[in-house]
Amino acid sequence: MKKELQVDDGQEAAAAVTVVDESNSADVPNLKGDWHNIFILTLLYIMQGIGNSVYIGVPIILQGNKNITYKDQAFLSMVAWPNSLRIILAPLVDALYIQKVGRRKSWLIPVNILIGGCFIYMGINIEEWIPADRGKPNILKLFYPMLFIQVLVATQFIVIDSWVLTMLKKNNVGHGSTCNFIGVPIGATIGSFILVEFTSENFSNKFLRFSPDTGGIVTFPGFFYFCGFLFILISILIGIFKKEKCNRLEDNHMKLNIIQYYIILWKVLKLPSIRVLLIALLTDKFAFASSAITVWILQLIDAGVPKDNVVIINSSMIIVKIITSTIISKYTAGPKTMSVYLIVSPIRLMWNITFVIFIYYTTKFVTNNGKIGFPIYYYVILVFLFIVNNILSTIMKLSRHSLFSRISDPRFGGIYMALLNTFSSFGISSSISLAISLIDFLTLKACLFNYNNNCSTSSPNNACKTNRSSCFVLVNGYYVESVLCILFGIGWYYIFSGTFKSAQVKSSSHWMVNVKNNTVKKNETTENNG
Repeated sequence: MKKELQVDDGQEAAAAVTVVDESNSADVPNLKGDWHNIFILTLLYIMQGIGNSVYIGVPIILQGNKNITYKDQAFLSMVAWPNSLRIILAPLVDALYIQKVGRRKSWLIPVNILIGGCFIYMGINIEEWIPADRGKPNILKLFYPMLFIQVLVATQFIVIDSWVLTMLKKNNVGHGSTCNFIGVPIGATIGSFILVEFTSENFSNKFLRFSPDTGGIVTFPGFFYFCGFLFILISILIGIFKKEKCNRLEDNHMKLNIIQYYIILWKVLKLPSIRVLLIALLTDKFAFASSAITVWILQLIDAGVPKDNVVIINSSMIIVKIITSTIISKYTAGPKTMSVYLIVSPIRLMWNITFVIFIYYTTKFVTNNGKIGFPIYYYVILVFLFIVNNILSTIMKLSRHSLFSRISDPRFGGIYMALLNTFSSFGISSSISLAISLIDFLTLKACLFNYNNNCSTSSPNNACKTNRSSCFVLVNGYYVESVLCILFGIGWYYIFSGTFKSAQVKSSSHWMVNVKNNTVKKNETTENNG
């Protein structure tokens, strides 16, 4: 390791500390002595996945009940947006903590307890918000607690992602992404599967009961109570048994106040390497918006595929994600992680075409044979498409997150990881919300006996029904959207592939921020005197 101190007498930063850690990109991972930390991180990421399961499962239930529009779904999908606003909270998480509790545990424990409380609150009210008689759901009352849970989950992400940088050995930080992409899908699958299937009367009677009965084997309130108490219990156990390394012992430790952390954030944003990388992270998800799992599941359910079957297939993909993450981690945890990303990206882009073809033939099958079920070969093809898409998306996500861990400055881990994940998450959430909302906008409809009526809103739709006719789809907006996504992806790859390729080979000095030396000394003096 080589450290170099550069002093600048200008107004910008009186002294810049640049650490060149040439071993950071070359050290071979070795998990000896870190396995217990890997387990803890995976457990924490599983909890995050359960927190995320709410906005995965609830839209599926509503779509299956056939009492919600794509406009409502697009609005509800915005509960995921707080994950894209982590950067606002990151300086607070880095700056404010109780030293005796631990820099990361000071936030993790109360945030998890609050998430547990929100789940319990939803359990008390969920039957009123989603009526059992399939009446119109109260979207607003669902939206606000789900939004608050995602704000807390976003804070949780900041804490755990930054804890990875100090909990694991420096040469193992790339495996933090492996913990993430094994733990989060497990939690999300557990949560969404129980919420959707175990509360389903049809699924319970078919697979879980010896004799038919009403309702699922788990009630909506029961699910949310279980999640709530689980979060509280895990928080207490982590608080008691997991000791956090004192942050004063970390390399290049410095004590800064909140304002100084926001200044650090601004300095990070001003780094030329970061600015270009952030633009690339913000835009790369739009190429795959039409093939996002959320969008595709809604399309399948809308096309007539039974909701329970779709959820079972999607939930089983957790096995694919775990196997993929385990196998590919030895490549993505190394110094050439984005080379893997750039190989997979065009393959996944072209794979979008298979989704369009499959949805097209799904609608044709329903039209020709009625909604009486699908043959076994249909589900074999569907499972194959899910498997390939999950393998490709998992490899890309794992590569991105591994890059974040390797280039982040551990002195400001919360800020750095939150900034990179914010732009990446906002690209995901905004692209999915846009993709869902554009389906209706791009869809062309017409009234059967009056082609001048485009059935674009509820008023002309009702007018068509009044004249004893019905609206039918001329062009499914999903097809148009898929073509636009592919064209966008080709342009994106041409412009930004070089950005990702160069990011993985740059030395640490390109990612380090300048810090005022007199500020550091002042804070250290104050801390020592205190």
